[in-house]
Amino acid sequence: MSPSDAGRPLAESWTAPPTLQDHLDEGRAARVIAPREDLAILPDGERDPMAILDRQDSTRVPELVPIRAERMAASAFAFYRGTAALMAADLARSPGSGLTVGSCGDAHVSNFGLFASPQRTLVFDLNDFDEAAWAPWEWDVKRLVTSIVIAGQSTDRDEAVVRDAALGAVRTYARALLNGAKRSPLKRYYDHFDADAAADSLDPESADALHQAVKDAEKRTANRAVRKLTTREESGRLVFTELPPTMTHVDPRIEERINDYIAVYQQSANVDIRVLLQKYHVSDIARRVVGVGSVGTRCYLIALSDGDGNALLLQAKEAGQSVLIEYGGVEQPEAASRYIAAHGEGGRVVAMQRVLQAVSDPFLGHLTGPPAEGGPDRSFYVRQFHDKKGGFDMDTLEDPAFRWYADACASTLARAHGQSPTASVVAGYVGRGRVVGEAILEWSYAYADLSRADWELFRRHRGIDAG
Repeated sequence: MSPSDAGRPLAESWTAPPTLQDHLDEGRAARVIAPREDLAILPDGERDPMAILDRQDSTRVPELVPIRAERMAASAFAFYRGTAALMAADLARSPGSGLTVGSCGDAHVSNFGLFASPQRTLVFDLNDFDEAAWAPWEWDVKRLVTSIVIAGQSTDRDEAVVRDAALGAVRTYARALLNGAKRSPLKRYYDHFDADAAADSLDPESADALHQAVKDAEKRTANRAVRKLTTREESGRLVFTELPPTMTHVDPRIEERINDYIAVYQQSANVDIRVLLQKYHVSDIARRVVGVGSVGTRCYLIALSDGDGNALLLQAKEAGQSVLIEYGGVEQPEAASRYIAAHGEGGRVVAMQRVLQAVSDPFLGHLTGPPAEGGPDRSFYVRQFHDKKGGFDMDTLEDPAFRWYADACASTLARAHGQSPTASVVAGYVGRGRVVGEAILEWSYAYADLSRADWELFRRHRGIDAG
C-alpha cells in the first residue's frame, strides 16, 4: 500500500483475487484427494430403484401416473430420461471430485435444443432446469455421457461410433471449460451457440440435421400452438380444446384464483414483462401432460388475449425439490438455501436457468399455488409456451451428426458450468480430458447397463408387457 492510500478503506482492505493459475493449481492439487481415476467406480451394493420411482409417483396426479409409466416403459432411453432421481442416488454413492458447480441436474441429450432468444434469433442451449441446483461438476457430465451411450445403443449404432461420441464429448467438455477459463468472466457470460452461424462450419450430415431442426423450430411458434390447442367462442373468448387425459380444464377453485396467481407471477418477472402483461387478460386455463419424467406433476397452460384477439400462451409447471438435493443429498450453498426458502422451488428453477443459459425466456417467473385438489399450495415456474422450441431426433441422426451433436451438448454444458466461481478450479482438475474421459466413459457404460436392467425391472414392477 502506498502512503497516499493511508486511511482509504478500500485500499487498506484490498487483497488481490486468485489468478487463473492459482485456480488451475488448486484443481490439480485436488487430484491427490480425489483421484480422477476413481470417477470410473460405480459401487456395488443394495439399492431399491423401484422404491424411488414409487415415492415420486406418490406425489403426482394419480390418474396421470399410468401415462408416465407407459412413456417410461417405451424404451431404455425413455426410461433413462425419466430417472434423474435414480441417477442422483447412484451418483451420491460413487466417488466424486468434491468440486461443485451450478448444475442442470438432468443434462441428458434430449434436454438440449433450440429456442428463440429475445432478439428472435435461434440459439442452442440447455432447456430443462427442473432439477437444477449446485452439485459436483461430474454429475452433469456423467448424465450427459450415459445418455449418449444409451441413445447410441438404442439406435443400433456401431459400438465404435458410440464410444467415439461418448469419449469425444468428455474431451470437448474439458477443452471448452479450459478455453473458457482463459477468457474473462464477462466474455464467458456473453458466449452462446448461434444456430444459424454454426451451420457453415459443419460437415454435410450435421449441417442437414441442424437445418432440419431449425426448420422445425421455426414452425413451433406460439401462434401455431394457439391454432392447435384453442378455439374461440362467439364472445371472442379463447378457450382450450379438451383432450382427456392429456388436456383438461381445471378445478373451478383454481379458475377463481388464477388472476391472483398471475399477479404473484408478475412480481417475479422483469419489469418490462409486467408492463407488457397489462395489455392482456386471462382467457382460460387448462392442465396439460408434458414430457416423460415430468408426467404427473402439475402443469398448466394459461391463455391470455388482448382486446383485438391477439393471444399469448404461458406455461406454469410445478417445481418440486431438486433430485440432486432430495436423492443426491448435495448440501447447497447457504445463499442458495436462503433463496429457495424465500422464493420456493419455482424460484430455484428460474434462478438456475438464468445462471446456466446464455439467454433465457424473458417471461420467466415463479409463483406459489394453485393447490392440488384442495391440498396445500405448490411452487411453480412460468415461461412462454412454444417459442420456437426445437430439438434433434437421435433416431434419425447420421453417425457424423450424432458425434457432432454429442460435442455440441458437451461444449454447451461447459459454457453453463463456466459461469460458476469454481469453474477454473474444475478446469485444473479435469485437465485435457484424457484421464477423466476414460474414467467417465467406463462409469457411463456401467451405468447404461444398470439403467437398462432397471428398465426391465420397471416393466415387470408396473406390469407392463415386455412385448
